[in-house]
Amino acid sequence: MIVDLNIGGVLIPGLLVLAIVALVGTVVVLRIFTIAGIARAFAYRPLVELATFAILYGLLVQFLPSIGLFQ
Repeated sequence: MIVDLNIGGVLIPGLLVLAIVALVGTVVVLRIFTIAGIARAFAYRPLVELATFAILYGLLVQFLPSIGLFQ
């Protein structure tokens, strides 16, 4: 189970933290795609951005609790 993050007495949902991490990761991956020239191969860039976010978020939700983080 993913627990809440306590910052100064304010509880932040663990899934929100993972979503923010996935958003930062999405920006990094899309910049790498642009630098490498892979972004030109995609017909509809917003769909690629959404799919990249969904994949990263799903991977974080699935694997972080299994390695001991956010338990």
